[in-house]
Amino acid sequence: MSTPSESAHDRSEPDREPDLSTIVGERRQLINLAYRLLGSLSEAEDAVQETYTRWYAMSREQQAAVASPGAWLTTVASRVCLDVLGSARVRRERYVGAWIPEPLPDPSEWIGGLAGTGRSEPADPADRITLDESVSMAFLVVLESMTPAERVAFVLHDVFRYPFAEVAEIVDRTPAACRQLASSGRRRIRAARPPAAPPALPAPAAVQASPAAQAVLVRHFKDAWESKDIEALIALLDPDATMTADGGGLVGAVLRPLEGGRSIAQYLIHIAGKAPGLTLLERTVNGRPGLVAQHSGVTVTVAAFETSGDHVTRVWAVRNPEKLRAWTGSEQT
Repeated sequence: MSTPSESAHDRSEPDREPDLSTIVGERRQLINLAYRLLGSLSEAEDAVQETYTRWYAMSREQQAAVASPGAWLTTVASRVCLDVLGSARVRRERYVGAWIPEPLPDPSEWIGGLAGTGRSEPADPADRITLDESVSMAFLVVLESMTPAERVAFVLHDVFRYPFAEVAEIVDRTPAACRQLASSGRRRIRAARPPAAPPALPAPAAVQASPAAQAVLVRHFKDAWESKDIEALIALLDPDATMTADGGGLVGAVLRPLEGGRSIAQYLIHIAGKAPGLTLLERTVNGRPGLVAQHSGVTVTVAAFETSGDHVTRVWAVRNPEKLRAWTGSEQT
């Protein structure tokens, strides 16, 4: 398998000992891939670490025999993620309440990363993830509905543009079977898209307003929530809006999605009344405008939004503290 970072020199001299900088340079690509496959920053980092552990467990002779180190690392990382996805489906069946992908901060906002540390090299996986629509919360949520094999085949082919022949080597199926897996993934994407949405990839994000327009809408949402103006919140929410919260059984959160703009607004006002001193901040969440709620300087909720026109159609509120380590001031070192 070839990778975007693979050079012609790599392919022409398969018996040359791989350069350390070439191997380390693949890390960004691997983190990008693993996060999209797993929907978890911490699990993505673990998967990539396991990939490098397997590489360095080989002898120098074995490493030198690898024709394309980048392709080898991508294959191993994808297979590790495939295994993780299989076990994750079992774990998430026992998960308390709804499971939402781990929210991703903008690299400049990563707590303990580049911002404020004085370090010149990326210190955290979020610094290595390219923010585009394929990491939007809407897109990742649809990926969660796919089987592990569908997700790997779809992400590798439709997002990272690997040929089906190369995808087949990773998932240990025929190219025709991988084509069917990716096609099934696309059907799930189309099913999640409102009828009027354009066919561009990724489909769930295609219905959203531009980032600038969404930022204005999120700001109005924040102002209405802070002022406990229920009618203003209702006006900003689509009548058929839904809100999903993820507390993981560790903090309080609604266990089932809330449906309807009025129900969501009433719940938000209720929460605001129970948490005096809550601070709302406008932040980038998975590459789109979102909100971060802090209490005593600690992030307690990260909210991602899907919007259509001048209304909020979906709210994903991550409250599980294990998924907020990248956002929490107490994690600073």
